[in-house]
Amino acid sequence: MSVQITGISSMATRQVLAELVEEYRRVSGRRVAIESVGGVAAAQRVQEGEPFDIVVLAADAIERLAAAGRIDPASRVDLARSGVAIAVAAGAPRSEIGTEAALREAILAARNIGYSTGPSGLYLNHLFERWGIAETIAPRIVQAPPGVPVGTLVARGEVELGFQQLGELMHLPGIDVIGSLPPEVQIITVFSAAICTVSRQKDAARGLLSFLASPAAGSAKLRHGMESA
Repeated sequence: MSVQITGISSMATRQVLAELVEEYRRVSGRRVAIESVGGVAAAQRVQEGEPFDIVVLAADAIERLAAAGRIDPASRVDLARSGVAIAVAAGAPRSEIGTEAALREAILAARNIGYSTGPSGLYLNHLFERWGIAETIAPRIVQAPPGVPVGTLVARGEVELGFQQLGELMHLPGIDVIGSLPPEVQIITVFSAAICTVSRQKDAARGLLSFLASPAAGSAKLRHGMESA
């Protein structure tokens, strides 16, 4: 029996990777186990040399791991592109968010807003500063703990407007996804994968990455709110 391929990823790609690695097991016979945690924690564990074969993270995190010598830069593949969506509790009134101006007003009117510790949260901070509202809304910002979906806080009523990658919101119960960030302020995150330098089965890992980046994986990415990179 072949040795299991191991990996670690951020929560943003948890659902799509779960589907794709199961499909890969069916077509290749190889077992794959990918642990999904907060992106900061995932990068730190690879940085510390945990024995994973592959890592899947936002492209900028992969680049930092390459600079630190923790992944093989030549093995890197871009897997998916993902935009930020907005959610409210199921059945709650839907704010107008179709334009940049409307979104700004919706945020100013919200009791509170929530976002993650990932790339979307960092981007939103910069956006609020550019809009000149960062100080005004600072007391109303709820940042989800690493690994906790923003949508969970929305469903509990702890957050009125929740922002996160569409793929992390679309399958959660108790919320309604009311749309994506307007095109003029949308931020697209590219999620990439690479082989860890500590991997002892690089050929097997390379086969997995080839499948994850292949056209055959495209429909699964769409089902989980992403598109092929």
